[in-house]
Amino acid sequence: MKGQEDVFKRFHESFQNMDGRFHILEHRVPVEQQMEYFRFSDRIRKAMYKINDVDYQQYMVDLRDDSLSKEKKKRILSILASSKQVRAYRLLEKYVQEPDPELVNWAYMALMESRITLESELSGEKQIYISTGLGGKGEKLRFYVLILSSRDIPFLDYQSEVIEKEFRYALPKNDCEIERLTLGDRYVELVFLIPVRADMKRILEDIIRECNLYGNFLSEIFTVTNVKELDQEEVNHIVEKYGHEADR
Repeated sequence: MKGQEDVFKRFHESFQNMDGRFHILEHRVPVEQQMEYFRFSDRIRKAMYKINDVDYQQYMVDLRDDSLSKEKKKRILSILASSKQVRAYRLLEKYVQEPDPELVNWAYMALMESRITLESELSGEKQIYISTGLGGKGEKLRFYVLILSSRDIPFLDYQSEVIEKEFRYALPKNDCEIERLTLGDRYVELVFLIPVRADMKRILEDIIRECNLYGNFLSEIFTVTNVKELDQEEVNHIVEKYGHEADR
């Protein structure tokens, strides 16, 4: 529990101490692909490519050329993203509407980089880029939460109703947006958006505490990730492995 508390504390404090404008990648991009993009983009920036009118017109044609390789299009997208040109941003913005299927994630990463580069150049304000596997919206991050039943006991009907009611009341009250609330017989899954500076640990603990006023049926230890949603097999594994240990 202590380790979990430390992680939440560091996460919360890191955003409290940041000054600047937040940019959150809204599209869901696997972390591995994000790292590939960052490494590639870093090399492009160091090369300091300059885009002239001829280059720009050719890039417009090349991005719509089905015969051009995926690697060459990745390079074009990254060059546009680092160019600090409004017209490059507009081209990326247009391309994202109808991208090559295998380049969707790369295109969204390039568009975000271009937006941040431009805003930093034009406003002089510090730009803070936040990307996670689950993405976000506006200045809110998306998280997946798994909460087990206390002592691996299936929820009664009234307990499921309490969970549904409390989560749907308390989260919007804290400026959070519920995207999915799924109740199994011995677990609760939540996918929600939460403001980057909000105290997620306090919010979730308060909801669990409120639910438990009606019978202590929710574990106070929960799984939280912003990398990906757990699939049913992973959920079942956690329930079977740790459910009997929950709050004993």
